[in-house]
Amino acid sequence: METLQKNWSSVLGNLFISAKSELTISTPFLSDDGVEFLAKSISKDFKDKGFLRIITNLSPRNIQQRATNPFSFGRIYDTVNLVQLFHLPNLHAKVYIRDNKEAIITSGNLTAGGLYKNYEYGISVDDNEIVKNIKNDLTDYGNLGTLLDKSAIQLLCDKFSNIYNKNEFIKDSDVIDIEKDLLDIKLRNTKEKSVDKSINYILSKTIEYLLNKFGPLKVTEMHSYIQSIHPDLCGTEHRICNGRDYGLLWQHQVRTALVSLNRQNKIYHQDGRNGIWQLKN
Repeated sequence: METLQKNWSSVLGNLFISAKSELTISTPFLSDDGVEFLAKSISKDFKDKGFLRIITNLSPRNIQQRATNPFSFGRIYDTVNLVQLFHLPNLHAKVYIRDNKEAIITSGNLTAGGLYKNYEYGISVDDNEIVKNIKNDLTDYGNLGTLLDKSAIQLLCDKFSNIYNKNEFIKDSDVIDIEKDLLDIKLRNTKEKSVDKSINYILSKTIEYLLNKFGPLKVTEMHSYIQSIHPDLCGTEHRICNGRDYGLLWQHQVRTALVSLNRQNKIYHQDGRNGIWQLKN
């Protein structure tokens, strides 16, 4: 294990250079400088045959505020042939992993500030078992996010072109429209035929992830985690049936997912439906 302070980016460059078959990158923000740094560091063989997994935060409001750049993500697809990109709205981790052999955990994003300007701090780990566990944790979390292919990134670029190409401000109403587009992509990724089934699939997968990671949980505890992971699903709409208010719709959807998992014999509860839920062995 090595601590990384000044010039930590040189260690990151060596990690990229050494990558043979797989890179996993968790960076909430990405800029052209970061893409250029990556492109100059990885080998031609990796560009042709390597697999790049990126977990990031492409929230439209971050783009509106110029915290991250959708065009940079588009250039990623022109740099590496095999790319998988996941969007999670509350991602904050900055982690870089190569081939289950080395991981850098740091405060630095893949941006000019993170690489060259800011005071960043982190550690480099080369214990294979620890690195594998870190990668598995990130991969499991990333898989809960929205998978964005090249066409989805192009959609973001097209809709945000004014802010970068014409230096114009994008209205909040436009941001809301794009958030709806991202939610639509997220629901379509499940391959389910209806919105209700798609939401049930996403929430069921998330509940299994939470119970596996944290152990037995109360429903209220799940709510907090689910709001953090899927804020786009957790709105303020109430479920109204025959004039009766049954509370927030998304919380009702969580209960439906719990019942579905219970019927599939994947989880069980103690002390009633609103008690503690846990995975079956």
